[in-house]
Amino acid sequence: MHRILEEITMGYKKVWALRYAIELLGWDIETYMPQGGAVARGDALAELEILTKKELMNISSLVERASNLENLDDVEKGIVRVLARRIKYYSRIPEDLLLGLNKISSEGTIYWRIDRQKNEFNRFKPYLHKIVEINKTIAEKLGYDKHPYNALLDIYEEGLTVEDMDMIFSKLVNRIPVLLKKDIPSHHELEDMRYKTEEMIKVNEGIIKLLDMPSDRFRMDISTHPFTSGIAVDDVRITTRYEGYDFKRSLYSTIHECGHAIYELNLDKNLEGTPVCTGASSGVHESKSRFWENFIGRSKAFVEVAYSIFEHLSIIKKYSKSDIYTYFNVVKPSFIRVDSDELTYNLHIAIRYEIEKKLIAGELNVDEIYSYWSELMNKYLGIKPKGYADSFLQDVHWSKGWIGYFPTYTLGNVIAGIIKINSIVG
Repeated sequence: MHRILEEITMGYKKVWALRYAIELLGWDIETYMPQGGAVARGDALAELEILTKKELMNISSLVERASNLENLDDVEKGIVRVLARRIKYYSRIPEDLLLGLNKISSEGTIYWRIDRQKNEFNRFKPYLHKIVEINKTIAEKLGYDKHPYNALLDIYEEGLTVEDMDMIFSKLVNRIPVLLKKDIPSHHELEDMRYKTEEMIKVNEGIIKLLDMPSDRFRMDISTHPFTSGIAVDDVRITTRYEGYDFKRSLYSTIHECGHAIYELNLDKNLEGTPVCTGASSGVHESKSRFWENFIGRSKAFVEVAYSIFEHLSIIKKYSKSDIYTYFNVVKPSFIRVDSDELTYNLHIAIRYEIEKKLIAGELNVDEIYSYWSELMNKYLGIKPKGYADSFLQDVHWSKGWIGYFPTYTLGNVIAGIIKINSIVG
């Protein structure tokens, strides 16, 4: 490795340690932190974010020098490119904005959870107002071409633009409703059947064993919204959820997050502690989870292999493997994104995309989100939400400040489809 790159990676170790701590504290917010700890946690995370900025700026001159070097290998080029993007972000976003976003999102996540459970939009409303305004300011500080939303899209998927997503969604939104008219199973009685949580826990434990998730490097917990934390190559954590009915909701949350975890667990250990020891992009990361969830988890082969695990559920006894396969592949409009089938899923993302685009452009305010959501859901899926929990409060992302992330789910679906097609052709 070039001497300048060695200096950069040595300096980056402090940043890596800070990100490690931030990831671990973020995981704890969603799993075990008592509700009363939100304010102190927000303060701590905000200070860690400022320290991260300072340590990155300490190596910025080295990164600039490295950008002019020739004959770098792929890893070295990756380190320079990734760090240059991060330095650009931190150099343009003032500390008060970083402090504000971290404090508000840490506290806001708690109130989002309460409002979601109560199907209300009271406690979280002022936080969402602030989160939207901060993201609008971030877009302005970062700079953009043509549309302010482009600045936020680029944070999660390098180079992604509104023009790209408009093109993708124009094809999906127009063609999916045509496919929905085909003769596809639209309901199965298992969707309405309740299960015992202790039995479903055994199913999920069986699934992670089937997927060969390493017990010494991986763990699974419970949270309101399932997620994955790649704290280190040898410390990857997921969560799932148990709602007590329609067991595939819990099952596919587990498989989806295992898809993320498998990607994280297979990162090159030699890159640990460097800025390139991470997924290639958010879209690529989502392609792994969606591939496992849909192409593997909904297949006949998977049902065949996993059927004995499903038998932990007492409600399964009268259903054959063929019945379970049909149940797993029901297609119909639904309110909740993470529970939707692979055909209608992208319509949920299209709704989020249109709303985020308007919010950041100043064409929609927070008080208008629910009515616009209802309008779009009726237009795309032919249904209207019953309340806030069925609409924009269903996902945790906005409470975290992540405006611009949702389109990467659709990118993930597209990439997963490309992988699938190429594997068949190959």
